[in-house]
Amino acid sequence: MNYGGTAIMTRLVDKVAIITGGTSGMGESTARRFAAEGATVVLTGRSEEKGGQIADELGDRGVYLRTDVSVPDEVEHMIKWTADRFGRIDCLFNNAGAGENVDSIEDVTADGIRTEFDLLVTGVLLGMKHVVPIMRNQGAGSIVNNASIAGKGSVYGPLVYSAAKAAVINATQWVAMELAGQGIRVNSISPGAVYTPIFAKVWDPEGKDPKTTEKKVREAFANMVPVGRAGEGEDVASLLVFLASDESAYVTGQDIAVDGGLTTGVTWAQKQQTMSTLLSAMQD
Repeated sequence: MNYGGTAIMTRLVDKVAIITGGTSGMGESTARRFAAEGATVVLTGRSEEKGGQIADELGDRGVYLRTDVSVPDEVEHMIKWTADRFGRIDCLFNNAGAGENVDSIEDVTADGIRTEFDLLVTGVLLGMKHVVPIMRNQGAGSIVNNASIAGKGSVYGPLVYSAAKAAVINATQWVAMELAGQGIRVNSISPGAVYTPIFAKVWDPEGKDPKTTEKKVREAFANMVPVGRAGEGEDVASLLVFLASDESAYVTGQDIAVDGGLTTGVTWAQKQQTMSTLLSAMQD
């Protein structure tokens, strides 16, 4: 079996995974990769047409369940429905998310804060709450929460979104320590400069020229990131396979950046260029 031109090993055979926000971007890439690795995937989201289409393409490896993770009852139903149908849940990828582009404290609103935190934080916490008893009874399970490099500093994302993602990172570590020794691993990932359709919506909300917008976003990311290219959903999916598999049995309580080195610093070539510029300025 091949995925993106790479030979696939079946590292997730017999595992059942839930992927929230599985109808686009990183969630869709991960759903397709999990299925290719042998997992049964329950992909959730609010786009019924897209979700049904992806599930059909995955065949007996995929099923779509409409879920809005900002609604507590729907999160509980998602977990119960999956456990009832498949008898177990081996991995929960809390991935669903979106954000408002609010950059000033003076522009935030109470309603906006509640809406964003319900989606990005409450949904994650309730997903963990309801899946933990099932994983504990199994004696094993992997929870992965999608955070962001925006949760690591003030320059990588809008205000409320960044605060929410910082909360996800903290909650991940807290819950990982609560469950340590019970066979349940809890980790988060922090993507950065990974191209998904959400960026096109932010940069071109009316969708006037999506291809040009995507090209511009990718070029901007490539210029920012030390490895010199935008990240892809497949880059995230590859890490998720490891975290969902038994290969990561000794990894818990970690936040792993998937950002091409963006939060690490600058490359040697960039540093040399900076020093050259400084020396020139001093000589002038």
